[in-house]
Amino acid sequence: MIIDLHTHSTVSDGTQSPAELMAEAAACGVDVIGLTDHDTTGGWAEATEAVTRLGIGLVPGMEISCRYEGISVHLLSYLHDPGSTELAATVGAARTDREGRAREIVARLSEDYPLSWADIEAVCEPGATIGRPHIADALVRAGIVTDRTAAFSELLSTRSKYYVTLPTVSPIDAIRMVREAGGVSVYAHPRARMRGRVVPDAGMREMIAAGLDGIEVDHRDNPVAERAELRRIAAAHDLIVTGSSDYHGAGKPNLLAENTTAPEMLARIVRAASGASPVGLSL
Repeated sequence: MIIDLHTHSTVSDGTQSPAELMAEAAACGVDVIGLTDHDTTGGWAEATEAVTRLGIGLVPGMEISCRYEGISVHLLSYLHDPGSTELAATVGAARTDREGRAREIVARLSEDYPLSWADIEAVCEPGATIGRPHIADALVRAGIVTDRTAAFSELLSTRSKYYVTLPTVSPIDAIRMVREAGGVSVYAHPRARMRGRVVPDAGMREMIAAGLDGIEVDHRDNPVAERAELRRIAAAHDLIVTGSSDYHGAGKPNLLAENTTAPEMLARIVRAASGASPVGLSL
């Protein structure tokens, strides 16, 4: 069984609609796909309708933007109740903050490059959660950089003079909200050093103590040399271990199912969740 639990659609910063993403997954032989758009469950309904036709399984989820002592943290939430008041309000505020942050980044870039907010809107689907990837796409379209990777490395990294910090919830609070919403929390790409600073071991221990359910170990941004240590941490605390692609369509080089999750780990996620149900699964 091929299980990929971390993907993005045009509802956030992917390049395929939820339905197109589900069709791509089916065409690639993926048996179970997780839809985890940034700070939104807006693609769940379309994805559910698509997988019902396609005959593959869906684990509805979301990637929550967090910050630990100034360090960006992404927390995957699976099978939570999308109507949970506190969690919905928190990610709703994050979406608003994300657009405000994006506008400020564009304002800074426009001082040095021919770029406007209209250029950003031109590359976004209606209702999308606008963020740095959309700015990157606009930079590519304007001929300022060659691709998204160049945009992030040259102009949009956390070290860039154009970067603006995104105000977000702490992972400790997010873990609590996910649990209260009946969901399962998984720490996404915890050793993604190429993206900037990573949470120290003490922070990881705090997250585990707060009720973290799992760790995304097999992800292209986690150095292979560090994955064994992540597995050791997971085993020591009986945490769920996942692997996934973080697929964004044409926006990133990540390929569907380049890393996958074991069926027994998916079964643990489903058993632990009480907020929403997977679609089309028989475990």
